Amino acid sequence: MKSCRVMKAVCVSEFGGPEVLRLLSDVPVPTPGRRQVLIRVRACGVNPVETYIRSGTYARRPPLPYTPGSDVSGEVQEVGEEVTSFKAGERVFTTATLSGGYAELCVAEEASVFRLPAGLSPEQGAALGVPYCTAHRALVTRAHAKAGETVLIHGASGGVGVAAVQLGRALGLRVLGTAGTRGGLDLVLQQGAHQVFNHREEDYTHKILEATGGAGVDVVLEMLANLNLGADLQMLRQGGRVAVVGSRGSVEINPRDTMAKESSILGVALASATPEEREECMAALSTGMEEGWLRPSVGRCYPLKMAAQAHQDLMEGPGACGKTVLTM
Repeated sequence: MKSCRVMKAVCVSEFGGPEVLRLLSDVPVPTPGRRQVLIRVRACGVNPVETYIRSGTYARRPPLPYTPGSDVSGEVQEVGEEVTSFKAGERVFTTATLSGGYAELCVAEEASVFRLPAGLSPEQGAALGVPYCTAHRALVTRAHAKAGETVLIHGASGGVGVAAVQLGRALGLRVLGTAGTRGGLDLVLQQGAHQVFNHREEDYTHKILEATGGAGVDVVLEMLANLNLGADLQMLRQGGRVAVVGSRGSVEINPRDTMAKESSILGVALASATPEEREECMAALSTGMEEGWLRPSVGRCYPLKMAAQAHQDLMEGPGACGKTVLTM
């Protein structure tokens, strides 16, 4: 039975540019099912994949209309009758939602809801879910990165990039990062990268190879494969792996670049994680929060009514500098 209460929420009724993100004030408040949680949203992370879905160019196209948003933080408002892990008033964050997080309230499955530590702000809570789970899946589940190896993180100043820098250091990796602005370069170093490189400089790949003594890197986390994949393959050492986290188009590579080094190109899709892999990931992240090395870096914050501007700036801005977040 649907609720008669209404709320503000961003709705997408057609695929297209940022302008299709429209804030409505009469959206029915969702009612939690038996094993679901209704959350009063305080902040919601904005992820690049949400811009791809909104544009209609992503492989997954949700039924219209829909409300975007998976990384929510806030307080539990209500719980379903079979929910035992949470009660009203508790601070939580999510790794997924059912009704969409660009809203004043949202519903999530109990299994996708986690307690937000007292030391993290709502904005930091909104920067946890997709970025840190993606970084863990890329580094640990897919690339099998090991202590002592060298990882190159492209776009290390963004949400996933910052998460990967912190996780890489915790795993005992030598962490190299790239960014495209002075603020981004400084942020990557502040988050623990051993060295950082400006990917806007033409010779930055040569500088990376020089930093490794010409040996190359073991793992590359690639956020924009359509631009960088060919160069990534040439920077790998024997048995190296490129974990493709993001791409905005096609790319032409020379397969011979994978042959002599027996290197691998690995796709990363968070939606493909098994329940066991999700549990392993959250156990690692919980440890990070307890030990203090997991500290999300929040970049620009926008009010809910400026969701369209947040999407535009995320994709067309000069470069990321922390996680983009919507606040309620």
